[in-house]
Amino acid sequence: MTIRRRDFLTLAGAATLTGGLPRLARSADNAGVYDLERFGNARILHITDVHAQLRPVFFREPSVNLGVGTMRGNPPHLVGKAFLDRFGIRPDSADAYAFTYIEFEKAAGRFGKLGGFAHLKTLVDRLRGDVGNGRSLLLDGGDLWQGTGLANTLQGADMVDAANLLGIAAMTGHWEFTYGEKVLRANLERFKGEFLAQNVFLTEEAAFNDARAFDPASGRVFKPSVIKEVGGYRIAVIGQAFPYVPIAHPKRFTPDWTFGIRDEELQKLVDAHRNSDKVDAVVLLSHNGMDVDLKLASRVTGIDVILGGHTHDAVPQPIAITNAGGVTLVTNAGSNGKFLGVLDLELAKGKVANVRYRLLPVFSELLKPDPAMQTLIDKIRAPHAAVLDEKIATADRLLYRRGNFSGSMDRLICDALRGELDAEIALSPGFRWGTTALAGQPLTMEDVLAQTAVTYPQTYVQNMTGGQIKDVLEDVCDNLFNTDPYYQQGGDMVRVGGLSYTCTPDETVGKRISDVKLDNGHALQAGKSYKVAGWASVNEQTGAPVWDVITSHLKSGKPPNRSAPGVTLKGVDDNPGIAGPG
Repeated sequence: MTIRRRDFLTLAGAATLTGGLPRLARSADNAGVYDLERFGNARILHITDVHAQLRPVFFREPSVNLGVGTMRGNPPHLVGKAFLDRFGIRPDSADAYAFTYIEFEKAAGRFGKLGGFAHLKTLVDRLRGDVGNGRSLLLDGGDLWQGTGLANTLQGADMVDAANLLGIAAMTGHWEFTYGEKVLRANLERFKGEFLAQNVFLTEEAAFNDARAFDPASGRVFKPSVIKEVGGYRIAVIGQAFPYVPIAHPKRFTPDWTFGIRDEELQKLVDAHRNSDKVDAVVLLSHNGMDVDLKLASRVTGIDVILGGHTHDAVPQPIAITNAGGVTLVTNAGSNGKFLGVLDLELAKGKVANVRYRLLPVFSELLKPDPAMQTLIDKIRAPHAAVLDEKIATADRLLYRRGNFSGSMDRLICDALRGELDAEIALSPGFRWGTTALAGQPLTMEDVLAQTAVTYPQTYVQNMTGGQIKDVLEDVCDNLFNTDPYYQQGGDMVRVGGLSYTCTPDETVGKRISDVKLDNGHALQAGKSYKVAGWASVNEQTGAPVWDVITSHLKSGKPPNRSAPGVTLKGVDDNPGIAGPG
């Protein structure tokens, strides 16, 4: 594959802090895709939501990412042309391919895969070298250890090795917690950086029983923050882990810990760093999700920049939020290793004088793989290659997951659950991780596991009434479209098989889902019992792992189901967060 350098436009979304409020402007960098103009005296590099993807991937960005209430029509809830127009990206460019779904298959053939830790290390080393020793810091925003069959088998140990070689100085967590405390702590003992989480505390019972904690007096389980000297200035980095771990995942993984957003504790920590430690900048390394971070930025003062993750939103320019103490810039750096955030700071004594931020796509075709990282990846993968490389089937169409309501990969999973488990209805979680397969591409076991590799993969079959099924749909929909971001937990709508329904996102809780029908056209009856199959339940199950169910379905040779997802949306015709199916 040959890529012409002129096909690439560099997004240099510059956020400038002068006179109090930032001025956001896009400029083209004609010196080369990754030749960034020197700016400031400290550089922070940021990755997030890698989901253990050590090798380059295809990943289609959503065509449906709806915002409601005050979030409607604002980043990150823009897709397609609305996204390109908002951020000044040229259609048919490499950046348009990286940041949007538009003509994805055509652009994928033109620009190739993105990410890969060997390619990422080459870019990280280059950007560090550009500013000199002691002037840069690499941070990871969580969801680093989970998302592939390899990471699931090795319980994240492979990603610890890769993170150490990449030089990650600090990280926070989300899916990392689903390995359980014993594995988490064992991995952290090997991790050379800092694991930061200001918002994780012991339960009262665990504290009474003297459970292990970073600070037994406060009950904080992990180190909340760290002060790093960068370019001769002091930068406080505070970790914000995913606030809803025991709700979104089985509580048995973290029985002794409580989570939450914890604004008040965060404000106290920021104030301490500002007033007692006399730092020059405060950065929040967050796994809240972008909408939550935008609200948090309006409530907590003294944070200069929030480096955000969790919702997988690739936002080229920071969003400036004014609060009682000044301005906080909020970013979100995409997923799957596709992007590297570059935050250049001009620091003065006790303050950030100026900022420039870029979110760089990691085009694997333009970056030579770092030899040491490539050797490590090959060594880690070799004992498992035969299993991972087993061909299961061939993709009959573009298979993708990301989108508020459905994706072709999710429909395949639901078909497998219904067919193999003989169920009328299938429910599949709206996870945002999972790579994309192009039509005609061989589907290997590695590809199947990239959609399903969790520590609670067991399938289930159970009877549910129509009323219970509708309640599930309403509950997940409220999580996705609650107008108060603090009641959102991230993720997308539960995927369904055997059902169709109408959704009105702008309605209130309990009133968003209507006209629920079975595939045969009959209305779902509230009092009638239906056979439902699913997986990844927060309640312990004993069924076969979902990847076995999917591989059995794919190997069966059954004709693929190409029917469109049965979701009808109301009230979204002029919403720039929707541009097509998905």
